[in-house]
Amino acid sequence: MSRYNVRETEAKWQSVWEERRSFAVTADPSKPKTYVLEMFPYPSGRIHMGHVRNYTIGDVIARYKRSKGFNVLHPMGWDAFGLPAENAALERNTHPGTWTYENIKAMRGQLKTMGLAIDWDREIATCRPEYYRFEQKMFLDFLKAGLAYRKESWVNWDPVDNTVLANEQVIDGRGWRTGALVEKRKLSQWFLKITHFADELLSAITTLDRWPEKVRIMQENWIGKSTGCRFFFQLSDGHADLEVFTTRPDTLFGASFVAISPNHPLAGKLAESDAGLAEFIAECNRMGTSEATLEQAEKKGWRTPVTAEHPFVKGWNLPVYVANFVLMEYGTGAIFGCPAHDQRDLDFARKYDLPVKPVVVPDGEDPAAFAVGNEAYTGPGSIRNSDFLDGLSVEEGKKAAVAKIESLARGQGTTMFRLRDWGVSRQRYWGCPIPIIHCPDCGVVPVPEDQLPVTLPADVTFDAAGNPLARHATWKHVKCPCCGKDAERETDTFDTFIESSWYFLRFADPRNEQVAFDKELVKYWLPVDNYIGGIEHAVLHLLYSRFWTRALSHVGYLDLPEPFGGLFTQGMVTHATFQDADGKWVFPVDVDIQGTKATKIADGSPVTVGPVIKMSKSKKNVVDPEGIIGSYGADAARLFMMSDSPPDRDLEWTEAGIDGAWRYINRLWRLVTEPGFALPAAGTAAPNSFGADATALRRAAHKAAAAVGEDIEGYRFNSSVAKLRTFTNALGDALSKMAAKGEVPADEAWAAREALEYMAQIVQPVMPHLAQQMWEELSHGDLLVDRNWPVSDPALLVDDSATVAVQVNGKLRATLTLARDCAEAVAREAALADANVQRAMDGKEPRKIIVVPNRIVNIVV
Repeated sequence: MSRYNVRETEAKWQSVWEERRSFAVTADPSKPKTYVLEMFPYPSGRIHMGHVRNYTIGDVIARYKRSKGFNVLHPMGWDAFGLPAENAALERNTHPGTWTYENIKAMRGQLKTMGLAIDWDREIATCRPEYYRFEQKMFLDFLKAGLAYRKESWVNWDPVDNTVLANEQVIDGRGWRTGALVEKRKLSQWFLKITHFADELLSAITTLDRWPEKVRIMQENWIGKSTGCRFFFQLSDGHADLEVFTTRPDTLFGASFVAISPNHPLAGKLAESDAGLAEFIAECNRMGTSEATLEQAEKKGWRTPVTAEHPFVKGWNLPVYVANFVLMEYGTGAIFGCPAHDQRDLDFARKYDLPVKPVVVPDGEDPAAFAVGNEAYTGPGSIRNSDFLDGLSVEEGKKAAVAKIESLARGQGTTMFRLRDWGVSRQRYWGCPIPIIHCPDCGVVPVPEDQLPVTLPADVTFDAAGNPLARHATWKHVKCPCCGKDAERETDTFDTFIESSWYFLRFADPRNEQVAFDKELVKYWLPVDNYIGGIEHAVLHLLYSRFWTRALSHVGYLDLPEPFGGLFTQGMVTHATFQDADGKWVFPVDVDIQGTKATKIADGSPVTVGPVIKMSKSKKNVVDPEGIIGSYGADAARLFMMSDSPPDRDLEWTEAGIDGAWRYINRLWRLVTEPGFALPAAGTAAPNSFGADATALRRAAHKAAAAVGEDIEGYRFNSSVAKLRTFTNALGDALSKMAAKGEVPADEAWAAREALEYMAQIVQPVMPHLAQQMWEELSHGDLLVDRNWPVSDPALLVDDSATVAVQVNGKLRATLTLARDCAEAVAREAALADANVQRAMDGKEPRKIIVVPNRIVNIVV
């Protein structure tokens, strides 16, 4: 069997693992545990190369940890609710549930061809009532505890999809999916009180020492703790005082305007008698409201007839503007502008010809001469042009300004968070029903626990815009549980981020029909030790999961400080792009590349090779994993994913790369099946002693086992594969040398078997099918997944020789191979005898010779 039969082999071992339930686990307090979890997929119908990389990373860790004696939980599930299913229902005239479950079945089969060490007994789908019934119970418990509430709020409304959009889903004023002009609406929405834990969520970030620094920073910025001052401007024309929050009260003497959000109640009141302002507000509400959009947009304002009196100076009145860059969602929906020391305020002031007065002057600058041009000064310095604050530092000025405001009873120092409560209402069908009943007499009434789950009606239609639940003939009509009168169900469903905020807990106890999970099982398995997913989830999903865990602890479900102990964010899989003469995108599989020339396979027409970017269906620079696995096998795909790039960086998929992986697999197979001589039988006792060649091969094997394991522990997968290849070269050379002898000494033959067995064991996390087939070829009848990682003999991890550098007057002149820990006299003698060293010394006598054992000999002449 010189050629490796990949299809037969991979199907064979996948079947064996499944039949023996090799990866099914139960809690075992006698063993150390590890919980490996990749962020679960949305069942879109097909896996993509991002999935292959993500799940290979997790699988390598899970298999390695298992071989190190850990009880490994490695589950899989489906993030199965969401708007794409409803869109598919519209496009394909099918039910969202039908589409979703068919996709789950297809993707499950695709993932199984990867040979993942998954405990499929724990599989969950968030769209199943047996999952979301517990989510509804959690929400009702949050409601009792004051962590859930309903209020009116401004939302982004897509008039085509008829649903609320997050700020990030509004692009240039249009819905991200429909392209429709987004409207601002005030709706009654359900919220979760994430701000209750804002300080705790922020301070606990310092404990997440196994998270990437960039993710911790992104979470800190999103929570956005600010220490500052809340104070009130007195407004003209009898308007109520205007509340403002600022982190820079030290710059109040540099104020030149006050600005309010287009959705501030004052703006709405003024617009009632000002048609121009009303149109300006409408224009503002049509633009995106994400921070990035506001940052890039031109700063615009509408000057109102209202003025605001400066809190420190009687008679100093500032103009009040409605401005497009002020959001009601942040702070109080009102700011004062200090153009000299805030770039946004400066841009606005220049546009509307407002004063720009510096009140913070850099140290060493002349206060009388210092001026601000087109760039605001935001650095340190001393306060100037500011009455009682003059001469103070910025920090001193802040404290003094707050003290003055408090003494005037105009406000107080306070701490605020950028974080806002989580709006969880969505106006769509394919989501978890919110378990609330609205009664005309009793108001908001929780669905009784014994009536959970509130399930979705199957008989819905998508022949009209909007939420099918809101127009269902019978589902929404119920009796009030309190008074028995006619009432209506809540027709909004939950934001799908809720399902992903606790699924990792359900995996600990997925078949429990009484409660969401057993507290003791969660205590055993959680936190997740290795959580793996894309950087795009660095804020919302991870933050919501951290909040949900705390909220559950708050209401008594568990006692878990953080859900994810370790986090790894993998890079994207990229590929070159191709366009034909008409500018149309072309799939890589349809392109023939010869040197620098690219043509269409179908007709030979020229193709332009574009940049290497993230694989995207729209750009067609995608490679189908199913086709790759069908042609090369799962192990080749897994190996390539681990080989060419550090896992936290982007990986460029190339046909040459997958070809190289396939060649390497066949090389390993030939080493086992064609060593060139007979190996001793499996289990043969080790000889009493080993010669130099046998010892050298054993040293290579034991070093490789130790180094590959260390690299997997450290997420240095590409480095671990490089060490596997180095060991392969050493093993191949040793086997060839032995075979050339004709009659192989017993110690060398035994060392060859040991090295081949080590190879099979240490390639197993990356290439499990090949490894198991190699193991069988080496006459072992057990499964490698049940074997421990090979133990490296400490004596074999230390070389008998050392490479020593020789310097003459600080310059490297030679390198010597010396016996490790040889006497200093031996090292000096060998260095002085080297021809290159003698030339460098040019006949001069050494004045000093410094020997650093096993590292360097420094000769001074």
